[in-house]
Formats: sequence, C-alpha cells, structure tokens
Amino acid sequence: KDDTTFVEGHGTEKAIQDRISQIKSRIDDTTSDFDREKLQERLAKLSGGVAIIKVGAATEIELKEKKSRVEDALSATRAAVEEGIVPGGGVVLVHAGEAVSKLKLKGDELTGANIVRRSLDEPIRVIAQNAGQPGDVIVDGAKKAGGNIGFDAEAGVWGDMFERGIVDPAKVTRAAVENAASVAGMVLTTESAMTDVPEKHPAAMPPGGGEHMDF
Repeated sequence: KDDTTFVEGHGTEKAIQDRISQIKSRIDDTTSDFDREKLQERLAKLSGGVAIIKVGAATEIELKEKKSRVEDALSATRAAVEEGIVPGGGVVLVHAGEAVSKLKLKGDELTGANIVRRSLDEPIRVIAQNAGQPGDVIVDGAKKAGGNIGFDAEAGVWGDMFERGIVDPAKVTRAAVENAASVAGMVLTTESAMTDVPEKHPAAMPPGGGEHMDF
C-alpha cells in the first residue's frame, strides 16, 4: 500500500530523456549522500541501463579491497563489451607466441622474435608454477591441445576455457602486450639509466654497548 508502480506508461521519449538529464544534473549538484543515492536509483529505473552495486564489509580495509575488486570487474566488463573476450589462463598468449615462431626472420630480428615468444609463454608458465605444476609441461600441453583448451589451475584439470568460464577481455590482453613491447623498446633504446644505491649502515649495538655481558 506504500508503493505505486506504473507499467508501460505513456511518457514520450523526449520527456523521459529530459527528466533523465534533470536527475543527472541534480546528482552532480547535491551534497547529500542520501539524496544522491535516491537520485541514482531513480535514474536507474528511468534509463534501464544503469546499475547500482552496493558493497559491504566488516572493516574499512576489507571494504576497500572489495571495492577494488568490483571496480576491476567493471573495467574488465566494459573492455569485454568493446572488443570481445578470448580464452584466459594465458592460452591466447601461447598461441600468439606460436604465430611469432612461424615468421621468416634471421639475425637480430630472429633473436627479438624468440624473446617475444618466450615472454608470451611466461604468464601460463607462472600460473602453473603457482599452482604447484611444472610450468614447461603445461606450456607444451597448451600448445599441443590448441584451440580454446587450457589448464584450469584452480581445479587442476584441462578443459575448454570458455566452457569453464576462464576468459580475458581481448582489449586488456592486447593492451598488455602492446604496453610490454613499448616498455621493452624504451629500455633497449635508452643510453643510460639512474638508480638509487642503498647505503650500507653498520649494525646497531645492543643496549649497554654489549660489553662485559654475563649470562
């Protein structure tokens, strides 16, 4: 008796969009967290494309950690919507490394290609080692299996990565490779680098100077 719900109302699209714009403006202007929350709920109901995720925890530290996970998940979801998804667990990188191996190269180019191929194998190798599995064996297994087949480190079994829900946003994977190549190229072409050398401090003497101590 305290709520009223309108189904298939007769508001025009323009009127709805005007109301949405008005609510967004009020959200930006308000200084009350309570009012902002209610306005966001109203906006979600009108637009049908906005979701409000509430995260709770027993302590502030736990809350921050959970919030970080939610933000990472949202970013990954947006990236997946933009460019799709690929098999996770390092599988797609292994196949990319195989493609690099097929290039007809020689000299320094071949050396560089081998470094790239080895780098692309590293994620799945580290995942396997962290799960107590032999990294090189898992890498070879992924190459021989082909397709979307990979190693589920949590379950300790092989399977189709899509069917097991182990996927990565294609955009994130692509950006990771591009950024790694950019950093590597910068390091290789840098003539000099600077670093801080930690100072060596003598060990502190125990209280009393440590002399003539009887035990």
